[in-house]
Amino acid sequence: MFHSTRGNKLVSSPEAILNGLADDGGLYVIDQLPSINYKDLMNDDYQTMAAKILNAFFPEFSYDDVKREIDDAYSSFDIKEVVNLKKCDNSYFLELFHGPTLAFKDLALVVLPRLMKLSKQKLGYNKNITILTATSGDTGGAALNGFSAIDGISIIVLYPNGGVSPVQEAQMCSFINKNAKVLALQGNFDDCQNFVKKFFSEHKELSLSSANSINIARLAPQIVYYFYSYIYLVKNNIIKDGDKINFDVPTGNFGNIFAGFYAKSLGLPINNLICASNKNSVLTDFFLNGKYDKKRPFFKTNSPSMDILISSNLERFLYYGTNSEAKTKELMEKLSKNGEYDFKNPFNYFYAYSTNEEKTLEVIKNVYDQYKYVIDPHTAVAYNAYKEYVKETNDNNPTVVVSTASPYKFPQAVLSAFGVEENDAMEAINVLSKKFSLEIPKVLNYPKVNRTVVSLEDSEKYVLDVIKCFE
Repeated sequence: MFHSTRGNKLVSSPEAILNGLADDGGLYVIDQLPSINYKDLMNDDYQTMAAKILNAFFPEFSYDDVKREIDDAYSSFDIKEVVNLKKCDNSYFLELFHGPTLAFKDLALVVLPRLMKLSKQKLGYNKNITILTATSGDTGGAALNGFSAIDGISIIVLYPNGGVSPVQEAQMCSFINKNAKVLALQGNFDDCQNFVKKFFSEHKELSLSSANSINIARLAPQIVYYFYSYIYLVKNNIIKDGDKINFDVPTGNFGNIFAGFYAKSLGLPINNLICASNKNSVLTDFFLNGKYDKKRPFFKTNSPSMDILISSNLERFLYYGTNSEAKTKELMEKLSKNGEYDFKNPFNYFYAYSTNEEKTLEVIKNVYDQYKYVIDPHTAVAYNAYKEYVKETNDNNPTVVVSTASPYKFPQAVLSAFGVEENDAMEAINVLSKKFSLEIPKVLNYPKVNRTVVSLEDSEKYVLDVIKCFE
């Protein structure tokens, strides 16, 4: 069963999945964490591990149904193992970009639509559902891909106009489906995210749900790769069973690293969680001084998926940190009214660092020069945080650096780290391939399409009109 971070009304797994956001505006959290022992998963492949973990979180579905959907979901990945770990010194890059849109969002967004399908079946819900989701870049393409084959569900994706990479935009805008619409909103990601939350609260008469990590079924599949990584290191004799490791996570909306928080809470031997931010350092400042303050300049950076000032999943963190729905609601109301709140973090295993754009490019080049390994800007932000963490703590535990996107998602930024400037993003893909002898993924063949740009003032009417067309 699940309840809101702001209230104690219990709902079933199918209800939580289809609702996306709780009626009171809070996020769903599981009423009691399931019992998952990583030792019981030692002999499982990724798909089986995922099915067992998700079945524990959503027990209303049968294991056989979940396993069947998981197998189908991950059949589109370009490696059988779904994810891959690459050793570099005492760290291991966890490659989460082998899915159909080359980003970590695929790990959850090929699964979420299938869990929603099972939820509709379980509840006997026959009406069309519209997924309304905001993206800072990667969620949009992954959500469009994931929901494309699901009957009875339509999707609208909003992204900040000029705030995503050209490849991310091409992925979204080239997607053609009668039940899908992509809109470029004149604003930043926080404007898109705020619009979605406001639209949910003001249009409860509509059948709406979300593909953002505010949806618990978007978040839960991300827990799996934490378990997989630890078990991989044990099975390959890199660590002994029971040894602790660190995870270093680039994050903007706090969903990816919160999945790590859940994994640690479930008993996985995690030592510390390293929160890596770019120049938009709202999370770094939060962990360093206990104040979350969104009243600050917003920067467009070369790691755009982290260009966020309002980290939605931090609300779940507040709930577990206060153990109080009332206190969580109070803090979120302070954020809404005053743009800030103070919170004393009770979890001493979080470390946080931020990296500016110049350092990001420097790290990309240094990693290649040292290891002959090409990383994207978001992974570079994470790797720099890892280096800063080691410098501060002298911690020699193996660390998994979560690599959230293929360098092909941000070819211009990667090339600029080596002094190569290419104005055309699609040509930059070819230049990147030739320079580093990398095979170009087949999914990167996008036609040129027209964008639909909508102002903040017109966005509500436009979205309502699109939903009517879906129905």
